Amino acid sequence: MAESLRFDGKVVLVTGAGNGLGKAYALAFAERGASVVVNDLGGSPSGDGRGSKPADDVVKEITLKGGKAVANYDSVENGDKVVQTALDAFGRIDVVVNNAGILRDKTFARLSDEDWDIVQKVHMKGSFLISRAAWPHMRKQGYGRIIMISSTSGIYGNFGQANYSAAKLGLAGLSKTLSLEGVKYGIHSNCVAPTAASRLTETVFSNELMHALKPEYVAPVIVYLCHDSCKETGGLFEVGGGWAAKLRWQRTEGVVLRDQNGRFTAENVRDNWDRVTDFAKYTTPSTNHEANSLIIELANKLELEEKEAKAASDSSDPVALAKTFKGKPLEFKYTERDAIIYALGVGVSTQQEGHLKLLFELSGEFEVLPTFGVIPAFACIHESTLNGIPGFEIDPTKILHGEQYLELYTPLPPSGKLTSKFQIADIIDKQSGAVILYNVETFDENNTKVAFNQFSTFVVGAGNFGGPKTSKEAIPVVDAPSRAPDAV
Repeated sequence: MAESLRFDGKVVLVTGAGNGLGKAYALAFAERGASVVVNDLGGSPSGDGRGSKPADDVVKEITLKGGKAVANYDSVENGDKVVQTALDAFGRIDVVVNNAGILRDKTFARLSDEDWDIVQKVHMKGSFLISRAAWPHMRKQGYGRIIMISSTSGIYGNFGQANYSAAKLGLAGLSKTLSLEGVKYGIHSNCVAPTAASRLTETVFSNELMHALKPEYVAPVIVYLCHDSCKETGGLFEVGGGWAAKLRWQRTEGVVLRDQNGRFTAENVRDNWDRVTDFAKYTTPSTNHEANSLIIELANKLELEEKEAKAASDSSDPVALAKTFKGKPLEFKYTERDAIIYALGVGVSTQQEGHLKLLFELSGEFEVLPTFGVIPAFACIHESTLNGIPGFEIDPTKILHGEQYLELYTPLPPSGKLTSKFQIADIIDKQSGAVILYNVETFDENNTKVAFNQFSTFVVGAGNFGGPKTSKEAIPVVDAPSRAPDAV
């Protein structure tokens, strides 16, 4: 059997430890050898009144079992006094569990200043004052564990608890910051949102649920997070009924909404809102640096592109200006039905041998024709160039599709979502018109490149601009073999 988690020689302070969750935490630490400071003001769930009995009863229960404990009856607003009790009784402070809390539930329209302030003072400011008082002692000894008791009401919000929700989510931010500042001093800070039976929930939960959600089904997580062997810090956890889970922030991949000329409008936001809120692709930043680095990197890239575009526009070279233009990425969703319709459109027939793998989605060998890779790429350039490109006014009625190059890096899936991005590789002056070369890269949902296309588009009447007659960017056309195809 694995070695049990002991707290011999450690001093643990638990606020709001006279009842419910706080009491369960205090008893759990004491059973494992810790010296415990049982803090409780002895008031009602709404914060009214005070008394010594709740804290005294818990201390008595601990000492009768051979444990060590002292009571403290101060409000957590007197953080220095609460921590001093630990120092006077046991000479040190190792663990702080900020559990004290009250409720003043009212709908937002009925919430008074007093209702707001007292909840913030107990939950948010009280946790700050207790932790600040313990901080220098933890720094000096090179060791400390701090727990902020949050709530699912803070994480997810809850009707009638605007004051409580704000305070409880604030504790998650406080804990995260303390974890960053404490790391070099051996101080860990974590935040836990328990769901448990307590004085604050007895009017909400049934008797059966009160038993299923006993505080004792939360305490072991608090104990482990505060043990020497636990390396976790900066975490946010949900715990209840013997279940525990870690939470993290998740951010959509996002989309750049400003163009190369610096234009960023509410209409751009509206037209791209589905992409802004699409969690099909996401990141999970865990630090402020991780969260901001992407934005800073993109901002610098956009600034550079804007400078390049301005420099090109200031010059007399329309090709240089056009080549600075990058089309908007376009998402293309398709199903087996789309792949089948495409196959029929290019001539696949039910009379052909092996047609089922191209025309019947339930075929065990169903596949997508490789040339289907042209479709999402074509949609991308059509979407982005319909209104023209810098330096070139394009009349859609004068466009002819020339050579087409397609390269596949992997077989296309039977259905899925692809994203294509294009850039103008070059523009060739053919006197009677201009040939625009588009390079299009297509990626799957894992951001893996699956295809590359080069479109050669002839624009009638757009020539004679003094541009190059040939381009090294053009991928040469390969003659089709004279022999019969290997497969059709």
